[in-house]
Formats: sequence, structure tokens, C-alpha cells
Amino acid sequence: MDEKRKVPRRRVLKEGKIVYADGLRILDCTIRDLSENGARLLIANTVGLPDAFLLYEKSSGVLRPASIAWRQANAIGVEFTGPPTSINDPANKRYARLKFA
Repeated sequence: MDEKRKVPRRRVLKEGKIVYADGLRILDCTIRDLSENGARLLIANTVGLPDAFLLYEKSSGVLRPASIAWRQANAIGVEFTGPPTSINDPANKRYARLKFA
């Protein structure tokens, strides 16, 4: 199978959170593949998940805006749509509780 991505993803096993509705909704996920442009996430269910959200990578404390590129029953592929920012950045103050979730 030919690789269609511009940047190859590396296999990882990281805890993540899908954050949407201005931080009011949070879903646990597992980050399985990661590159600077996107990721593959495993989640319990993709039903009702919005097309755009923030991905919080717990180990690094980074928030990344993301949009869904593809969906399966328990997995999604996302494309990062903006630069990563730190959970500790004053602009992300409303998301600070994610450090403890």
C-alpha cells in the first residue's frame, strides 16, 4: 500500500482528550499514530463527534486544533489545522482543568 501522507506518522501510545463545545465536552482517546500534520486516534465511539475539535496530548501538555479526515467505528484520522499551543498558555486558561481530567 502506498503512503499518501506528506509526512510519515510514527507509532505511539499516548493518552489524549478530544475537547469540543468550547471545552464543555471532553472525550478520552488513545493516540496511536502521530506526525506534525495529523494523528490516528482510538475512541470508544465516533457517533456524535464534531468534525473539528482540539486534541489534548496529556504527556506533553499540548493542545492542537484538529479536523476529522476519516472515520471508522472506533477510530478517526485527524489533520491538524493550526499550530500547537501549551495548556499553560494564558490564552488557554479555560482548558487548564484538562491537566487534572
